[in-house]
Amino acid sequence: MKVVAINGSPRKGGNCAQCLEVMAQVFEREGIEFEVVQPGAKVHPCLACYHCLDNGTLRCIQNDDGVNEVIEKCIAADGIVLASPVYHGGIAGNMKCILDRLMLAAGCGENQLHHKVGAALVTLRRSGGMETYQQLLGTMDAMEMVLVTSDYWNAVHGADPGEVLKDTEGMDVVEHLAENIAWLLKVMDKAGIAPPAAHHRTMTNFIR
Repeated sequence: MKVVAINGSPRKGGNCAQCLEVMAQVFEREGIEFEVVQPGAKVHPCLACYHCLDNGTLRCIQNDDGVNEVIEKCIAADGIVLASPVYHGGIAGNMKCILDRLMLAAGCGENQLHHKVGAALVTLRRSGGMETYQQLLGTMDAMEMVLVTSDYWNAVHGADPGEVLKDTEGMDVVEHLAENIAWLLKVMDKAGIAPPAAHHRTMTNFIR
């Protein structure tokens, strides 16, 4: 069993990275493989060209910024964690670019993400935690993923790198989230029940 986390922060070694390291320790203890991918700040936005959707490639036509590797890893994983810092009340811009392309390429045709275990995590200085958390959850909700929670909302406070470690309640929430992800993955594996089959998404608009 493997969990892939997308670190949507453009900064290396920031608070998202430190929260994910806490999760990594839990997953190691639980025997769950864990990988963090962090494409950084130079990812491209979605072009809405629909090449991935129209051709069923499961890849974005833009192939020079590491997002296709993220898409591949998410398709292969059993669980996905979306982690982003709060930027002006919402998810970081580069994370939005990644998610737009991931969800279109992997989820909007023959959905490759359905019934994967999913969880969201945000770091913030002061405000915007719930809004950003809901944005991340909403992304996975639309992909028919099985959402995992902790014993409180997964928003951890800290501005400078390392400050999240001083949020003792937040760290407890992160650790408990990882434990719940590991538990659900093991329950699903032990049950051995195949999920409902994926189907091609029907997409309409309101212009007639």
